[in-house]
Amino acid sequence: MVYPADPRLVVVTCVRLKGFADVGPVVEASGLEGATVEAVLADLGAQDLARHREGRVSGWTLTPAGRDLHAELVAAELAAAKCGDEVEQAYADFLGLNPRLLATASAWQLRQENGQAVVNDHSDAAHDTRVLADLRALHSDAAPLVDRLGSLLARFARYGPRLSSAVDRVEAGDHDWFTKPLIDSYHTVWFELHEDLLSTLGKERASEESKELA
Repeated sequence: MVYPADPRLVVVTCVRLKGFADVGPVVEASGLEGATVEAVLADLGAQDLARHREGRVSGWTLTPAGRDLHAELVAAELAAAKCGDEVEQAYADFLGLNPRLLATASAWQLRQENGQAVVNDHSDAAHDTRVLADLRALHSDAAPLVDRLGSLLARFARYGPRLSSAVDRVEAGDHDWFTKPLIDSYHTVWFELHEDLLSTLGKERASEESKELA
């Protein structure tokens, strides 16, 4: 059975993954009601687990104590759900797909012209068509993995719809939704999924780099 999502953990995770976020992006990423997100953030702020910054760009960020809390909560969730081996396998499968995402994103940003890499201005329709076909194929291969994670831990269930929404927008002609930061672009959501898997399993990116060098 799927392990239910604790709203507090979901909100803490969203802020942890985004680094800095206001209520709106957390609501969008989490699927929670705005009032729930606001209440959790206010409680975190009262305990100095998160701080709100006002200015041209306002938002919340976790304090060091808040980051420690996140690590404790995800570890406790994984232990209670008793699905560590399954999440570990999903992570391994994700790493098998990750190079394709990196290559496809790079091809979306740069293309070859007269033997030189140039910024992709999207004037070469054939190039973009090939890249979009690669993105759709990657998404099709990633969807079962993401669904499997959502069937284990409910808080992972939002990644599937977010990735699908992004790829649909790109295919509809909105180029920003592939790699643009600070929105729920495909690359942004993929990056957050990667970080979520790492933190859930108590891993660091350095461990992946050491494996690549071995």
